[in-house]
Amino acid sequence: MSQASPAAADLAPDVDFPGRDLLVAGIDAALGAGDCHAVTAALRNALCGLIRDPAVRLPACVHEPIADHYARRELYRSPRHGYSVVAMTWGPGQGTPIHDHAGCWCVEGVWAGELEITQYELLERSGDRFRFRSAGGMQAGPGSAGSLIPPHEYHTIRNTDGNAIAVSLHVYQAPLVECSRFEPLGGEWYRREAAALATDAAA
Repeated sequence: MSQASPAAADLAPDVDFPGRDLLVAGIDAALGAGDCHAVTAALRNALCGLIRDPAVRLPACVHEPIADHYARRELYRSPRHGYSVVAMTWGPGQGTPIHDHAGCWCVEGVWAGELEITQYELLERSGDRFRFRSAGGMQAGPGSAGSLIPPHEYHTIRNTDGNAIAVSLHVYQAPLVECSRFEPLGGEWYRREAAALATDAAA
């Protein structure tokens, strides 16, 4: 996962950008849809529209990749609802191992470029050893959005383009400061490792 500076994670997100209020209003409205399945469905629709809305322009920093890790910049944290909005910048070839979201739902939208998203089915567990099988993947382009609801939250994200960056926007049920990642042992088996998630400074 991201190896961003821990100091940046201590900064309260207070990033202004064109259309920020419109983005927050759209997310807030979706949260009234009902249970987590209804909320994430409403958020997917809202995010698809917001990505295509020229009135919403993410800050310039989210289009700047970082050479040694994908960038993870928190843009907003709701004081009322507790959700977190994080922009991720994926340099050419950057991606994640199989990981979870620590029990939180998430809606992820592609803002620019393309991302390969692969979901995994948990088949078996033995202590910190987990057996996964790919449950299918997709190439997601600008304006598309998907959701992850525990326990179906195991996935990878990768920018497979060797030349262009990709940008995605993630709405988490709560600030995601740690998760589990899974390192391959051979075959379908992986070892679980706890991962602290830092953020890069946003301006």
